Formats: sequence, C-alpha cells, structure tokens
Amino acid sequence: MNKQLDAVALSVRSLSMDAIQKANSGHPGLPLGTAELAAVLYGKIMRHNPANPLWSDRDRFVLSAGHGSMFLYSILHLSGYKVSLDDIKQFRQVGSRCPGHPEYGYTEGVEVTTGPLGQGVSHAVGMAIAETMLAANYNRPEFSPVDHYTYALVGEGCLMEGVSSEASSLAGHMKLGKLIVFYDENRICIDGSTDMTFTEDIGARYAAYGWQVLSGDMYDYDGVVSLVAQAKKDTRPTLVMLKSVIGKGAASVAGTAKAHGAPIGAEGVAEAKKALGLDPSKDFQVVPEAYEYFDGYRKELAALEADWNEGFAKWSAKYPELRASWDSAMSPGGIDPAALTAVAHPAYGHDDKVATRTASQAALNAFAQSLPNLVGGSADLQGPNAVALKGIPAYGPDKRDGRYLHFGVREFGMAAVTNGIQVHGGFRAFCATFLVFSDYLRPALRLAALMKIPSIYVLTHDSIFLGEDGPTHQPVETIASLRMIPNVAVFRPADAEEAFYAWKQALARTDGPSCLVMSRQNLPILPKDDPDWRHTVDCGAYVVRKGADAPDVTVLATGSEVSLALKAADLAAPLKVRVVSVMSKGLFEAQPQLLKETILGGKEGAVRVVTAEAGTRTGWEGWTKTRTDNFSIDRFGESGPGDKVAAHLGFTAESLAEILKGGK
Repeated sequence: MNKQLDAVALSVRSLSMDAIQKANSGHPGLPLGTAELAAVLYGKIMRHNPANPLWSDRDRFVLSAGHGSMFLYSILHLSGYKVSLDDIKQFRQVGSRCPGHPEYGYTEGVEVTTGPLGQGVSHAVGMAIAETMLAANYNRPEFSPVDHYTYALVGEGCLMEGVSSEASSLAGHMKLGKLIVFYDENRICIDGSTDMTFTEDIGARYAAYGWQVLSGDMYDYDGVVSLVAQAKKDTRPTLVMLKSVIGKGAASVAGTAKAHGAPIGAEGVAEAKKALGLDPSKDFQVVPEAYEYFDGYRKELAALEADWNEGFAKWSAKYPELRASWDSAMSPGGIDPAALTAVAHPAYGHDDKVATRTASQAALNAFAQSLPNLVGGSADLQGPNAVALKGIPAYGPDKRDGRYLHFGVREFGMAAVTNGIQVHGGFRAFCATFLVFSDYLRPALRLAALMKIPSIYVLTHDSIFLGEDGPTHQPVETIASLRMIPNVAVFRPADAEEAFYAWKQALARTDGPSCLVMSRQNLPILPKDDPDWRHTVDCGAYVVRKGADAPDVTVLATGSEVSLALKAADLAAPLKVRVVSVMSKGLFEAQPQLLKETILGGKEGAVRVVTAEAGTRTGWEGWTKTRTDNFSIDRFGESGPGDKVAAHLGFTAESLAEILKGGK
C-alpha cells in the first residue's frame, strides 16, 4: 500500500507545483512538504465518503494553515470529490472551485473557511465539542449515529497566533479526545527560520494545556498511522508533531523561506519534476496508480457509509422521537422554523422598566425550551451578559449533554469555537461578551459572515449609559464598525418587547451571523402607535410615535435612544415629530423604497430626518441633510453614573429637542 500512497503523494506535489506556477501565485511550501500526510489521511486514516461529502458521521479535516490550499484541492481531486483537473487549473481565478484559501460552501470537502491563521484549529475545537454533544444526545448502546474524529493541520503561524492558544487551552480543559491536530514542524516562516521569534517548547506548552503530545516523521506512513492509533486511545486531545521539510521535492527552495509564499518558478518546477521522476515537459501530471488506488478505496469508503445507514435506519425505527429530534437539529442553521413560531412572546406591563439584556435572557430561555439544540455561553460573563440557561446544565468533560459553555476570558477563541459548533451541524450556537470587546472577536465574526453561517453574538453594555466602568468599556464606535461588516445583521432593540423579536429574527436567519446588542440599564416599555409593529419590526424598523401623517421631522433612533427621542418629541411640541425605532439599520435600509417612505412619513429627501444613537454618526450621514441632524457621540466617554456621563456629554432629551426645533 505504501507504494500506492507514494503515487498519491507524488501527484499532490505535481498538481500543487503546476497550479501555483500557472496562477503565478500561491504557497507551494506546505503541500510539497506535507504531501505524504495528505495521502495517508485521505487514503487510509479518515472515515469519509467522497460520494457524499455531507455524510453526517464523516471525520472532519480542517486545513488550519489555509495558505497551503493546494494540499487540500489536490487530495480532494485524487480521492474523488467534485474538484476536477480543470478546477485545479483555474486555481486562484475568479469563480474557481479552488480559491486562494479554502472557502466553506465553494468546494466539496472543505469543512470551514481558513487562511487567517489560528482560526482553523480553533474552529476544529468547536467541531470536536459539537461531536461530543451530539453523541451524548443521540448515541445508544446498540448504535452510535455519532462517532467521528476531527483532524486539523497547523503550521508555525497557526501556533503563534493567540487565538489558537485560547482554543487549545479550552480543548485541553474539555478533554476533547477525538480532536487530533497535526503540526507541520518545518520550523520555517515567511521571514525565515522560526529561530528568529518562535523558540518556545511547543510540546511542553500543549502538555501544559492538557493535551497528549506525540512526535514523528511526516514521511513515515506507518508511523503516522501508529501515532493516530495511539492518539485515539487517550481521552485528551492530541498534538502530533511531525518533522518535515518545507517545499520537499523542489531542491531550489526546499527547507527555506523561499518555498513558503511564492511560485517556485518554471526552472525550479522543471528541476523538481525531473528529480521526482515526472516528465518536466508535462503539466498537471497524476501518477496513474494514484487514481487506481482511490478507484478501489472509494468502494471501501462507500461501504462505511452504507453500514452506517443500515444502523441508522434501525436506530431510527427503535427511537422515532430521537430521529424526529435529529431531523429538526439537522435543519438549515440547526433550527426547525416551526419551533420558532411555537414560542410565545412574553407579556410586559406599560409601567415596567427592564434592561434589554434582562429581556434578552428571558427570550433566550423561552427559545431554549423549544429548541433543545440551542447551545452557547459567554466569556466569563454569564451574569453581566444575562445568558444563563436556567435549569440546563453546563457542558464539560463529565457532562457532554450540557448546553451552556463556560468559555473563560477568551473572546476570540470563544467566537471561533462557536463558529466551529455551528458549521459542524446539529446546533444553533451563540456566544456573549460586552459590546466593546467584540473588537477581540471581530475576525471570527468576519469569517462567520464570509461562510454565511448563522452564529449569534450577544453583546451587552451597549453605550455610555453603562456608566462607571468608563471609556474603556463604553462603546461609541463599535456598533458602527459591526454594521460595516458585510452580511452581519446587527439588532439593537429599544425595549424588552423588541428584545424578544431580535432573538426571533436572529434565530430565523440561516445565511449569516447576527449581533444582538443589549443595554445594561433599565428601559421603559414603549407605547407603540403602530398596531402591527410585531410584524413591521421584521423590516428592521417601525413607527413608535406617528406624530402626524406628514410629520415636520422624523427621528430614526435605536436602542435606549428611542425612549430618549420620545421625551425629546414631547419637549419639541408643537412640532409634529415622528419617532421610529430602528432595531436593525441594515435590514431597514434594505427594504423597498415605498416601505421606507411609509415608515418615514414622506419621501426620502422631502421629510426632514434626525438620527439619534449613543455612538458615532458614521453610517447615519446619508439619512440627514446636515451633520447637526445626526445626534451622536463622536468622542470617548467618561467614568461616572450613566445619566451624569450623558449630561456631561450633552447627550440628553433636552439637547435632542433643541436639534429638532432648530430645523424649523
């Protein structure tokens, strides 16, 4: 068999060199240096079926070092996934199934978008958590529909990035024994040898995290198989450190930083092909034995799934309620839409004053009762974020059926792990922190948006009104920056009633992440002039106070500023002021023009608009004729009680009323 795997590895090197050379762009070092791992992983170790890339009990593989994407495209092609030779020839071209870095949803067999280093292995941690959760929920003595491993390949860059440390620390604590990570130990980075900056004892670091650490040779098939077998016997996650040579096979660059991120060059490729026993005059060569091997091996892989399907059918017959739960959990986004409609909105009195974070917790728990696969947690802020799942145990190494995750103070790692749980399938995942600390997790939020996965981010303490913690904790620019990320839905409810609908809209979404921005301070329940507001709010905005059919001015406000705008409207009498709650600015702006004008009370440009938000004016300028009509805070806050900070900054109902009156 090893000779056949040699043919596969040689073909990986051949395809990788030529694809990168043809594109005149790419990273040949990793696929050349790790081709044997590709061959033995897909050709012997992993449980997968190229005929059904979405088989739910397949092993997952994450190329965390996503710059080495030709490693993945080459082996996917050879093993029989829908990655053709023509696709590989279009590597890094617009519309290709083989983009520069692996992208979820573009290419069969790509489990997650990678490239930003460290996030791939962090997503793998989330996938491994999801596997244990699903197994606890659905496995029974006579059949285990969930029994797979999560593998990842990391390089030096992944291990240097802090997010991998956060996620790896969590993985060790959680004893994720079905997570096996291979380290491409070539000791080369872009600028040269890692001796310049990265001399720590990596094995000791991972052992301290609670991992099993094993070492071996990247080019020893039997040794790698043996190491994986050893890894599977341990209850800890395993780091398999494999000594390798970057750019192996291409003598002109092998072992040097030159191999990392640039084509080898026509002369170097020809020299490498000759040394490897390939024809230097031919491009995109595949050794026939590589195709022949996988032609036969795919039958074994298909038989694995067939056996699973047979057991799954028997399990389904014996446990019809579990099967119904399984089907619901495997719905797009992990949510059965019917389960959402079954949750009744809570009743609040007109005189109630409730922080939207508190209302958010009530909504979360109401939905959690109807959605048993709704899981998540916070970055050591369960109380302040108000995200405790009441009566539901926390997940841990001895409680795999728990649904609340204590992520610790690891915002970036938390968000990446949450994405991994979501992309694995079977769950709807959320995480939580203070709004201002979304800056720590932004790269993971961006990847969720790129992948179009519906992770939910609960972000509390939304403005200067949080008070005494001061400007380090008072977000002023943060909401605007979140709205700037394409495909991110940002919801900032104005009262407890809206908070429920913010959750409902976020859970109904299947094609991208949502940010739920909640207040720390109590807010009144708004009297709402629109009798159909519960439906109109699905458009992102609705009329709270009509003012008149043709108002003198319309205030577009969000969050706590809606109640402030109502006070300002009273102070601006006899001016006819319409107040609109914009729970989701992006959603509102995406509505048809006629609907927007109906809510505004006139045509855009004809009706005067004032915006009110306790943050920067960025993003609101297009709604107003003058900058002074953007009631905003364009500086950092102060430390002190929230109302006194607002008064100090001039952010009061009286100040807004003066702006409203100033336009007449």
